[in-house]
Amino acid sequence: MSKVAIMTDSTAYIPEHIRNEKNIVMIPLNVIFGNESYKEEVELNKDDFYEMVGKGGALPKTSQPSIGELADTLERLSKNYDEAIMITLSSGISGTYQSALSAADMVEGIKFHVFDSEISCAPQAFYTYKAVDMAKEGANATEIMEKLNSIKERGIPAYFVVDDLNHLHRGGRMNAAQLLVGNLLQIKPVLHFQDKRIVPFEKIRTKKKAISRIHQLMEQSVKPDESFKVSVIHAQREEEAKEIAADIQGRYPNAVVSVDYFGPVIGTHLGEGSIGITWMKN
Repeated sequence: MSKVAIMTDSTAYIPEHIRNEKNIVMIPLNVIFGNESYKEEVELNKDDFYEMVGKGGALPKTSQPSIGELADTLERLSKNYDEAIMITLSSGISGTYQSALSAADMVEGIKFHVFDSEISCAPQAFYTYKAVDMAKEGANATEIMEKLNSIKERGIPAYFVVDDLNHLHRGGRMNAAQLLVGNLLQIKPVLHFQDKRIVPFEKIRTKKKAISRIHQLMEQSVKPDESFKVSVIHAQREEEAKEIAADIQGRYPNAVVSVDYFGPVIGTHLGEGSIGITWMKN
């Protein structure tokens, strides 16, 4: 029986105690403020990140893990595992997937498979948990990769409501005219992943209406008595996320609902105050 290690990067935002419990290997991305570089979820947590961004100025840059770091990790894993699978954030917003592919050619003694989630955050964690469960049950890497690809073909809906248009403007994703009009009209963009990138889905007046629209999309996707996983993701809005999660739990008694967070790398894209809702059928 092949022994399979499961890896993911830091943007799955899987808490450390769960990573330890499930034996998930996490590879951090980098967040760069000026001349200082920090490893996400290792040297820079979400609270410190949002505090640093809140002081104004230019947004940080982000970068993928080094090929050397990935190769070193694989070398270490090769002593106890026959195969490894790494689930990465979307290749459309990061070079992590390509770095992992490059590292695969550098290490002998372990078969390395790289899965492009084409998304990030909690949906990326959903893929990772599925891979862990299958590996624990004795599935080999080929079987796990086939299952992950079948889930991707079916799709994991994920929608994000951006609270602060000024943040999008600072990040270069909205020009001054769009910012002015958006603020005057109280526009709250709903974003989603399409073709591996974060793009607008709809522009909606007020955050409350935007959240209601996502509820409507969920209602179109799942039945009230259906069993599925849901994550409410937040950027420093934990109480708001908990209220939304409780509401979803009330509507869908058989759903497993969690509250998760946008860490530094994805927080750089979306900004503080953002809320995301994603779900995956079992």
